[in-house]
Amino acid sequence: MARLSATIASPLAVLTLLPLLVASIGLFLTWVGQRSLRESNLTMASDRIDEETTLLARGISAALEQSDPVMDRLSSLALDHDPIKGFDRAAHSLRDLMQGRPGVSYISVSFPDGTFQGAYRDEDGSIRFQDSRVTSEGTVVKRYTLIGHERITPYYEERSSYDPREREFYKLAVSSEQRVWTKPYPFFKTHYTGITRAQAVREQGSANVHAVITVDFDVTALSAILSRTSMGGATTLLYTQDGTVLAYPHGEGRINDLPLRHDRALLYSDLDDPLLNSFFKEFNGPEHAPASGLTELDVKGEKQLVAEKPIAVGSDLGWSVATIMPEALILKELHEHQRRSTLAAALATLVATGMAWLFARHILRTRREAAFARAEAREAVARAQELGSYRLVEMLGKGGMGEVWRAEHRLLVRQAAIKLISTGTDAGLDANEVQERFRREAQSLATLRSRNTIELFDYGVTAEGTCFYVMELLDGMDLETLVDKYGPQPAARVIDFLIQACNSLAEAHDAGLVHRDIKPANLYVCRVADEVDVIKVLDFGLVRAAMNKTSERPPALPGPGQAGQETKSGVHQGPPRSVLSYEESVTDTAGGEGQERLTQVGQAMGTPAYMAPEQALGYELDGRADLYALGCIGFYLLSGRLLFERNGSLPMMMAHINEPPPEFKNRIATFMPAELTTLLLQCLGKKPSQRPSDARALAAALKAIQIPPANEWSEAQAQAWWATRRPKAAPPTSPIDPACATQPAQRGVA
Repeated sequence: MARLSATIASPLAVLTLLPLLVASIGLFLTWVGQRSLRESNLTMASDRIDEETTLLARGISAALEQSDPVMDRLSSLALDHDPIKGFDRAAHSLRDLMQGRPGVSYISVSFPDGTFQGAYRDEDGSIRFQDSRVTSEGTVVKRYTLIGHERITPYYEERSSYDPREREFYKLAVSSEQRVWTKPYPFFKTHYTGITRAQAVREQGSANVHAVITVDFDVTALSAILSRTSMGGATTLLYTQDGTVLAYPHGEGRINDLPLRHDRALLYSDLDDPLLNSFFKEFNGPEHAPASGLTELDVKGEKQLVAEKPIAVGSDLGWSVATIMPEALILKELHEHQRRSTLAAALATLVATGMAWLFARHILRTRREAAFARAEAREAVARAQELGSYRLVEMLGKGGMGEVWRAEHRLLVRQAAIKLISTGTDAGLDANEVQERFRREAQSLATLRSRNTIELFDYGVTAEGTCFYVMELLDGMDLETLVDKYGPQPAARVIDFLIQACNSLAEAHDAGLVHRDIKPANLYVCRVADEVDVIKVLDFGLVRAAMNKTSERPPALPGPGQAGQETKSGVHQGPPRSVLSYEESVTDTAGGEGQERLTQVGQAMGTPAYMAPEQALGYELDGRADLYALGCIGFYLLSGRLLFERNGSLPMMMAHINEPPPEFKNRIATFMPAELTTLLLQCLGKKPSQRPSDARALAAALKAIQIPPANEWSEAQAQAWWATRRPKAAPPTSPIDPACATQPAQRGVA
């Protein structure tokens, strides 16, 4: 395997295999494309042929279905008509029945005495009338034509041997109680094939036949329907399974040249047509049924596509329509396109092969340069891992805007966490302004000394414009991870967590700083030396100076139903984005409950699930906004659920603005002191004036809550919890910003 890899990586193999691979892929894709295009064209053509055949079959069926309404009226006419009387009134009715019915060539009434009266369409297209009467000297045939709309006049008279009672249609109708179709037969005086619908009209209440009525269809006239196909080059055929050709527009000239015969209908063998011979050889026989879709037919080596559809008139009719289309005609344009596309593909493959050869040469040249670059890269990495007095040891997390590293002081060998934040693309601020704001906020945070605020060791800006913090390295987990892994927490433990958070916030508020993003992910419970359950407040990234105490008071919060009158974006424009929140103000969440990402830049900043109403509306804030968030956190720690569970940021913020908190007793299943419920509801007041005055007042009220001995959370219980769930051998982790986190136990810091 190693030898094969070395052979493939050799210069000769690279110069040979890469162009060959590109050429092979090009040829393969060309073949696949041509094949797919051919199949696509055939599929579209097949659908069109099948659709055209269906339309032709429906047209023939519609023409034949005219027989029923005609015979309904003709039956009434026959019962009322006496052949001895004049023919004028009957002629008018017969003419009306003939009008506008394509394919109908004859309508007749035959009486038991041999009298035959009817209307027919003559060769010139005119409607004429016939009155035939059987006498001892033969049959007298009188023909009439209609003059205007009033009367008929003799056209000519002749004698023949015609007796309707001897014809097949008469015998078939008399022997049946229903309307019947005759088999195709040659019409009298022509060899054109026709078919007759006949019915015996019996006297009311009697089995005696009063007359036999017929509607004749000239199948040659039906061929006009077949000629309506919109597919040029297609051959259409109306036929029966025994080989009778009913209509064949393609062979009309050849049919007209055939000698007259009256003994049978036209058969396909009479025409000696190669297409018909191949078709009936393949599709003939009483057991054959028209197939759905298209079938293939070979006619002297030329492939034809055939679509068949039955004529759905009469269960015993047995007619079918076929459309036959040469495949070469369908693919004519495709073949021309294939020739052009094949030439283009060949040229493209040739060009791609040449470029692949040049690229292979470039690879070989790059290999030679890579040896020199590796040494320089190793040196650059070593330089990059030196940040001031710290050496970057291991990346703990990475996000779109920054990284968190475990670092070590070069002289003191002290473990620390370094958070790198790139500010070079901060919208609306130049590099100097970004760095100056970063410096001011870092100095403000560095003044915080509470043991419950994460300690800031150092800060700086690299030559490339990257800002960095150096912080203490923590061993523990954030409260969000705590609830996710271990469920709701005891009330006594929650009270202790909230008191410690208040200790950190009280110092920050005294310094005029508002955190603005207090949430479970930013409260870190950790182990410090022998102490456990120590809370550290993280991510002062959204912190900013509180409202000047001498400035005007912010406008009053709107009542329910008034929060919709805001800016066009749907949320009041919030304060400018802090430099330290650069990677955290990336996007607004579109998810459901439990998704707590920050809102977009330019809107109210913070996390919607824990956002005070005045913060959601973009008003100026003081420390009581952080106390509202602590109320939400207390509910979350006790119940394991968000205060308001909504889909999306805007519905979440609107709930904080307008809706009252849910009933605690319905959400919290464990022990819950009444004093804690009252205090949390006070923190969740919609107006800042309804909440505790400051963090110290809230901490004092929490400390005053009496916990029964059975529900206490003692130091021994805390030590036992950490010993069971966080073994001492576990490696320490650094808090990482949610935007950078890659592991559940590592959360962000400010």
